[in-house]
Amino acid sequence: MAAEFIACAQRVLKIEQQAIEQLAQYLNADFEQACEIMFKCTGRIIVVGMGKSGHIGNKIAATLASTGSPAFFVHPGEASHGDLGMITKEDVVLLISNSGETNEILSIVPVIKRLGASMIAMTGNTTSSLAKLANVHICIKVEQEACPLGLAPTASTTATLVMGDALAVALLEARGFTADDFALSHPGGSLGRRLLLTVKDIMHAGDSLPVVNEHDIIRNALLEISAKGLGMTAIVNTQGELTGLFTDGDLRRILEQRIDIHTTEISTVMTKRCTTVYQDILAAEALNILEQKRINGLLVIDNCNRPIGAFNMQDLLKAGVI
Repeated sequence: MAAEFIACAQRVLKIEQQAIEQLAQYLNADFEQACEIMFKCTGRIIVVGMGKSGHIGNKIAATLASTGSPAFFVHPGEASHGDLGMITKEDVVLLISNSGETNEILSIVPVIKRLGASMIAMTGNTTSSLAKLANVHICIKVEQEACPLGLAPTASTTATLVMGDALAVALLEARGFTADDFALSHPGGSLGRRLLLTVKDIMHAGDSLPVVNEHDIIRNALLEISAKGLGMTAIVNTQGELTGLFTDGDLRRILEQRIDIHTTEISTVMTKRCTTVYQDILAAEALNILEQKRINGLLVIDNCNRPIGAFNMQDLLKAGVI
């Protein structure tokens, strides 16, 4: 029985993979025209679908909205009972029906035409009523459903979803949509934290910043590192400018050299050319720097090369950036 389950699943995956591969032939002038209509839309993109197509349409609308194309889903049944009031002539309506003959959708087409909104049909039948009535038709035809009865929408819904993603990403790139733009519509959760947090939001500053003068002895630097708990300390000159960095790793190296920590100045053993960042860069960028440099922490400086903050991997972890 287990082998039969696996064989069935493999057959489904093969059919749906073939359905996706066949979509490439429909990326033609009609697809390009549909993208141009949606790109130039001054209103919203209204996605309409019934049954399984409705579930897929809901997801397509959500993807469009989160990638820079204002969109929402309208159920065709509800549209006939008042929700058509949500649609204006500035909008573009994306109508999804595999057969292209869905009654609930066809019944609202005349009203959409009267409103003057552009219509894009997405069907599996190029000669269907919906394909003929729309301004543009995108074909999503599949050779067969993964369901052995050929009844349950499976490969066809997969193809519809993929074509919807293709539209959304094509529009994203055309709009020059950035990671910062994406973050504005995803402020919650780890994704928002990764994209919105800056170094300023996570760094230790003020009295929490470990810093000693370059003429201080090593012992004083060790006490500062221990007190502030970041595994490092900034080294500054008398003008408060950063001249170096001393870390736990540096300590291990000087102990091997038997250097006297009670008499030796920190400037003689510090790392003079240390990596620093500014407070306004994204925390995610700072994480990339730490990983590339294979270091555990960074100092934050101002435009006058004065240390104003510090943070380490643990701070990024607590903030949910990692």
